[in-house]
Amino acid sequence: MKSPVPKARSGRPLSASAAKLRLLKRLRCTLRYEKKAWESGARLVAGVDEVGRGSLFGWVVAAAVILYPAYRLRGLRDSKLLLPDRREVLAERIREHCLAWAVAAVDAARIDQINIYHASRAAMREAVLRLSPSADHLLVDALRLDCDVPQNAIIHGDALSASIAAASILAKVERDRMMREWDAVFPEYGLASHKGYSTPKHVAALRELGPTALHRQSFAPVWQNPVPQEAFAFMNDEMAEALEAEQVVAEGLAG
Repeated sequence: MKSPVPKARSGRPLSASAAKLRLLKRLRCTLRYEKKAWESGARLVAGVDEVGRGSLFGWVVAAAVILYPAYRLRGLRDSKLLLPDRREVLAERIREHCLAWAVAAVDAARIDQINIYHASRAAMREAVLRLSPSADHLLVDALRLDCDVPQNAIIHGDALSASIAAASILAKVERDRMMREWDAVFPEYGLASHKGYSTPKHVAALRELGPTALHRQSFAPVWQNPVPQEAFAFMNDEMAEALEAEQVVAEGLAG
């Protein structure tokens, strides 16, 4: 017997993303996974998560967070379920009251080179390696990482584990900050509003203007709109000047 298709109040079937969001809202974010790790002998349990995997622009950003066992941070949940202002408040509390935290990112060029799955794992691994003190157990949202630390991959971990939720919030706040900064450079794309995701406004801008050098060229909505982009010309000029200067210095040393 097939499971009933989730429907909105209007009676129409929900999209996959809307159905997932409804599921996440029903899940409870607790410390039960952390408690299991602590009971097994672990002391420094880190939650790890990434954001930006589906974006067409810029970095995938990951974070790792080690919470104090005795301190309860209230309000932790999947960052997608929180309003921006609430995320900012919680991010500040997490950084202030956790035992350790770290953020890492992999840029668009690397994403195009190794694909978004491996780039996400690389960013998460780097965040773990930047923790001080180092973690002795990892709780990872849906993935396993290439490191020797004992770990559990938890499906919907950012909605179930307090540590992973904390990492999700820090990663989301950091990536949103980056998108706001790049919005000032490329205002025509609306990065501050959609954070680089495939919204109608973003796709329309790609069709009209083509991608920037910071778009993920391996993603279909980007390579399907290869209009020459001049918004990055100032950086190309600076790069040419730098290369010319390096050549002058090299010639001087050779002489």
